Amino acid sequence: MDTTPAAHTLRTERIRHTKGTPRQSGAKPPRSAATGVTLVELLVGLALAGILLGTAAPAYQQMLQRQRLRAAVTDLVAAIDLTRSQAIARGRIVMLAPLDPGGVDWRGGWIVFVDANGNRRPDLEETTVFQRGPLPAGLRVSVSFSSKAPPSFVAYNGAGRSCSASNSLAARWGTLSLALGDNARNIKINMLGRLRVCDPAVETACTGTSD
Repeated sequence: MDTTPAAHTLRTERIRHTKGTPRQSGAKPPRSAATGVTLVELLVGLALAGILLGTAAPAYQQMLQRQRLRAAVTDLVAAIDLTRSQAIARGRIVMLAPLDPGGVDWRGGWIVFVDANGNRRPDLEETTVFQRGPLPAGLRVSVSFSSKAPPSFVAYNGAGRSCSASNSLAARWGTLSLALGDNARNIKINMLGRLRVCDPAVETACTGTSD
């Protein structure tokens, strides 16, 4: 048997290639990068989400109310403008009134019509120019005019001026107020029949029946 140093080195290299690298005892497998969410972390996340939702919900509700109120005001202003333009075009009194049978509640919608018999209510034989359906739920409408006797109405004569139902020369002016939640807008019609929209919360001159 060859006992030279070269032979001993050769035998050592063969043993290494045969057995491979010795395995380290007690070695732990590498940790996975993905870890689970604990129950405490989940509860904290839900609590934070609830706080954020509770903070954002009132602001979102206010935004929706402002949008609905703005849309209703725009529709009513358009109806008033249509009433005036139709009165000028026809050369006679044209009226805007609530659809409510009692002629008081504007929340059920309104109608623009030619009041041929002067009773301030739309009759079957009278000409209907335009009709609008009910307002969004929760929207409130109040009216304050120089003549307060029901039924409620807005009328214009052939000259484009606001007037009473029975006398085209008698001026009639006032305010239609719309509100939803904490938001409100007033539509003010002056003695000449001109209108403007204002916010009573920020304008001191946005109250009363006339400007």
